[in-house]
Amino acid sequence: MSSTLDDITIDGDETSAFSAPGAADARRLLAKADATTIPLPTKGARAARMAATALLRRIRDGRLDVVDTDGAATCYGDPDAALGATIVVRDGRAWTALVTEGSIGLGRGFIEGWWHSDDPTTVVRVIINNIGTLDDLRARVAAVRNPLTDPLRRLFPRRGREGNRDDIASHYDIGNAFFSLFLDETLSYSSAVFPDATTPLADASRHKYDRLLDKLDVGPAHDLLEIGTGWGGLALRAAARGGPVTSTTISSEQLAEARRRVEQADLAERVTLLDHDWRDLDGRFDRIVSIEMIEAVDWRDYPAFFSTLERCLAPDGMIGMQAICVPDRRYEAAKHTEDFIRRFVFPGGMLPSIAVITRTLAKHTRLQLLDVEDLSAHYAETLRRWRTTFDTNLDEIALLDLDDRFCRLWRFYLAYCEAGFLERQCTVNQLVLVGPDWRPDGLALRPH
Repeated sequence: MSSTLDDITIDGDETSAFSAPGAADARRLLAKADATTIPLPTKGARAARMAATALLRRIRDGRLDVVDTDGAATCYGDPDAALGATIVVRDGRAWTALVTEGSIGLGRGFIEGWWHSDDPTTVVRVIINNIGTLDDLRARVAAVRNPLTDPLRRLFPRRGREGNRDDIASHYDIGNAFFSLFLDETLSYSSAVFPDATTPLADASRHKYDRLLDKLDVGPAHDLLEIGTGWGGLALRAAARGGPVTSTTISSEQLAEARRRVEQADLAERVTLLDHDWRDLDGRFDRIVSIEMIEAVDWRDYPAFFSTLERCLAPDGMIGMQAICVPDRRYEAAKHTEDFIRRFVFPGGMLPSIAVITRTLAKHTRLQLLDVEDLSAHYAETLRRWRTTFDTNLDEIALLDLDDRFCRLWRFYLAYCEAGFLERQCTVNQLVLVGPDWRPDGLALRPH
């Protein structure tokens, strides 16, 4: 059995047994969104256009050049602004969707082909940069409303295990063949960390794994639990350090591929793969790692989630998390506001903030937050590279029986997220938590 990072190949995929997803599987994600979409009103299109253009006239930071359905072109914002993009409106329903549904309508219009831009990332960036007043208003309203309504919301039924499995399947079980066409060879579906701007994406993904494992000083003596297997990249990287790894996922497609990769790497004796919900985990581990999995946890389940981490962690153990977060000031408004991502891409998704994580730790556990590292610029670059690869492989994606509507969904999703990280509407962070009996023993003085 291979035992070092240098003499093991864990990313090669020449013998991959990826199966094509089939149109039905790929459309499942859109079907979930369509089921909750309210039909647009048949009247009032003219009023919607007037309302939308009134908002566009308030653009002060950046510019949007809009070509309307009649061919008329209008520049909104500063004509000389460096940050700008062109929008072509192909159907008047684009205006109605935007006015009535906000970011959901913006994305819906792109998916349906009602509007188009060669640079949707910049379109979203300009919009973000000009909605600060609205964001502040939402934050103030949420600060007053949520303390009154949250106790009642906690009584509402959660999605539960089966609901979570269905949500996860809608996204991650689209098909491994599809994801392999825009992810790098490690199949890492989370932010890479780039040592420098010229680093290949696959190397930056490996660096992300190593960076988090190094923060926990993971070695042969440590029994490691991973919550959220993905396609097995981190489990394989950790097992190559010599210690046992237990990893769990509720995605059947990811589990099947992770098992294949573990067998191919001859690491089955070290890696145990489970099909367990996080609520059902037991045992005691020296180290716990979770990369961009908490985003699937309902905000009402944060106490149970972090209590589970504490229960499974040795008292002197360490936890490494990579988490997409919203800024603290936006959390209360964001947690009750459905946006494009939650409607069309990650049903049931929820972003925490650093503050809500620390409050939950203090109130419900004896875990302590030791370290936080913001890596948001790295996620923007990761998304840019995914988007570029996706566009390059459109012909191959079409061979998977994925239609234009689905491809437009995915292109806008990648652009929307890239804009969010560039403008810090969301952040990605590596966090280190420690158990109550953990002591530094010089570890905290070591460079990352």
